[in-house]
Amino acid sequence: MCKTRCWYLTPLVIGCFFEFIGFIGRAASGAQKTGCWTLGPYLIQTMFILLAPALFAASIYMILGRIILLVGGQEHAIIRPQWLTKIFVVGDVVCFLLLAGGSGILSSAKDNPSTTDTGNNVIIGGLVLQLLWFAIFVTVAAIFHRRMKSVPTSRSQQPDCRWQRYLLTLYVAGGLIIIRNLFRVIEYAQGNDGYLLTKEAFIYVFDALPMLAVVTWLHWMHPGEIGLLLRGQETFKNGFELIHHRPKN
Repeated sequence: MCKTRCWYLTPLVIGCFFEFIGFIGRAASGAQKTGCWTLGPYLIQTMFILLAPALFAASIYMILGRIILLVGGQEHAIIRPQWLTKIFVVGDVVCFLLLAGGSGILSSAKDNPSTTDTGNNVIIGGLVLQLLWFAIFVTVAAIFHRRMKSVPTSRSQQPDCRWQRYLLTLYVAGGLIIIRNLFRVIEYAQGNDGYLLTKEAFIYVFDALPMLAVVTWLHWMHPGEIGLLLRGQETFKNGFELIHHRPKN
């Protein structure tokens, strides 16, 4: 992000720190003796792991607007790029606040069942809203994609503008976040004694692994190239490059 000066990836980086801190809290809880668990590590892992994907989503929303500007495809977008980013990011902030508020209610609930149910319902509402928001976002991206393929702009046909690859990056990352959110909705809907919440493997398979895949995918298919092209700068290759070295005689 710093190398390409693509600051729209800042929420993604902050989300990575959230995941890191959350799983430190989970490891701290796991290291405590059975029956002697303290509230602090539990709250840390609950809040930070729950909130991180909302930050990932914010960066994904901002990337689509820049793809539209890059190819000059404003006429193909059903929402103007300058409004698209604002609308989806504001919606993502609302989801973030709902999730944070629900987590805060749970942290203060202690042994009060009614307060616990309220916290769970707020979190479920935030997750469902995030799913609906993502579904709308994917629909907007897919319509733009179809229109661009039907009537491509001159900029989109230039070899350095790999706009379909950028959209593929968003589809994969978005799909992984949707899978994670569906898992979380079902988990919280089942309650504290539900099957998913009482089996630790599920959080790693359907939450930790998809979010690791999102970060790995966005690192490999790095969207920083979009920012460079928008500023008229040269792009550089990601990954490793083999260099043939001819030994001296």
